[in-house]
Amino acid sequence: MKNRLKVLRAERDWSQADLAERLKVSRQSINAIETGKYDPSLPLAFRIADLFAMAIEDIFQRD
Repeated sequence: MKNRLKVLRAERDWSQADLAERLKVSRQSINAIETGKYDPSLPLAFRIADLFAMAIEDIFQRD
């Protein structure tokens, strides 16, 4: 699954650790999501969407 997480994070000048802390996950989880090695659970996808005040489908797209 493709995502815009890295771009959205960079626009806010947040590190992976900053985003991980806000989402209550590990920095490694953020890295894995950004690189496409891991697709977030639905609850985590909702938390990400809420944090960025966006719809899930505006952040995550099918390959």
